[in-house]
Amino acid sequence: MKARHKRFLLIGAAVTLLAGATGLVLNAFRDNLVFFHTPSEVAAGEVPKGRTFRIGGMVVHGSVARADDGQTVRFALTDTARVVPVVYKGALPDLFKETKGAVAQGRLGDDGVFVATEVLAKHDENYMPPEAQDAIDRAHRTALSVQD
Repeated sequence: MKARHKRFLLIGAAVTLLAGATGLVLNAFRDNLVFFHTPSEVAAGEVPKGRTFRIGGMVVHGSVARADDGQTVRFALTDTARVVPVVYKGALPDLFKETKGAVAQGRLGDDGVFVATEVLAKHDENYMPPEAQDAIDRAHRTALSVQD
């Protein structure tokens, strides 16, 4: 084999290995990425089916209900335009309250109920996740434009 052919073979093998490594890294990223969606996007069916994602908004007043087992909690999140029911099994953060901001991570069930594996609450009176605040602002603008 000539030196020129050996060089092409070596370059081809390097490119193949690099492409394989890139594919593995991108696959790992795809499996670990968790996107944020609003209750309006969930209600419109714009969320990934069977994939974990985050939903955020305000906890609806009067929606928090604890089951008899002491672990399961049902509540609803809203962006002031749509409401999504959430069920969570576990201890809620101390700052979790009705009419306050919260973000839940989990999957959407076939029945339209979001099954959370993690619930995060805001850390002070003025904090709200930027995505949730943006969603609420967009929902207000949409509601105002529909009323006009």
